[in-house]
Amino acid sequence: MVEEDEGGGGDRADPPGARVFPLQDNTSGVSRQATPTPHAVPRRFREASMWLLPSVVGGRMLSMAALRESSATYEAVDGSELPLLVFEPAEGTRPAAGIVLFHGGALRRGSADGLAPHCRALASRGIFAVSAGYRLLGQGAVSIDDCVTDVRRAMEHYGKLAALRGLEASCLASGGSSAGAHLALVAAMIPPGGPVPAPEPGVAAVVALNPAGMDLLAFSPKLRRSVEQAVGIAEGRAIEYSLIEFVRTGNPPMLIQHGTSDEVEPIDHVRRFRDVMAQAGNECTLLEYEHAKHAFHYPGHGGHFDNVIDATARFLSEHIAAN
Repeated sequence: MVEEDEGGGGDRADPPGARVFPLQDNTSGVSRQATPTPHAVPRRFREASMWLLPSVVGGRMLSMAALRESSATYEAVDGSELPLLVFEPAEGTRPAAGIVLFHGGALRRGSADGLAPHCRALASRGIFAVSAGYRLLGQGAVSIDDCVTDVRRAMEHYGKLAALRGLEASCLASGGSSAGAHLALVAAMIPPGGPVPAPEPGVAAVVALNPAGMDLLAFSPKLRRSVEQAVGIAEGRAIEYSLIEFVRTGNPPMLIQHGTSDEVEPIDHVRRFRDVMAQAGNECTLLEYEHAKHAFHYPGHGGHFDNVIDATARFLSEHIAAN
């Protein structure tokens, strides 16, 4: 949660030759190799073609000739207005599922625009996708507690927007990238009065892209204190935001996509979280992208964007899409 860069830094690129990634089975530990889709044309043409090609979601063929984009706001506890960027299928097409995503940036940088490409691509696959902003540290938020409060409010408002489009709560997911993925997981696993496990998940599923904060107690005491200071909480409170501590039977199904060379959250921490989830009887699928570093999932950085979107859409279609 401290050193990530979601804003376009050089560490978003993958090493040369990172052309395959293993798909890790969350129960058997067996990996299989998958080759990313080759990119034979410039990215700007690939992105344009995304709007023209049909796609199958939940067994239905959808025309992607036109999508709808709009914006809304929700109110933070301090009265400030925070953005919701809305992306949805063409008019007359009922979305199959929904997801609200939260951007990364170490809780100090980034904006809802950061995951707009992901939401646009998901909307092209029949998903009601929203990228939400939240107060940043030093910009309205005093601590990570304020960020989590905003995420809960955003999810509540998102649920209302989804209901207007005919989507029930059982068809809604949350997620995000890096610190934003951590916030989404906190909100899904820990109730507002935490730190105790949520009796029921707040969403039907979670999609996390290179999440942070999976096992904070695995860090040295000195590093844990650095994390606590960075996110504005008192000494000893790191355990309240260490996600592995809140794994219980009944956690929502999760899809985690992570690079094996992630320099912010070690892949071993993510694997351990997956294993503990499985031991608790929960579904937690981990897709490992070989040699990929942090923020690998953005367009044009390592060629993984299409695979990330395809895996996300498939996961939502299989787990929460309306029939």
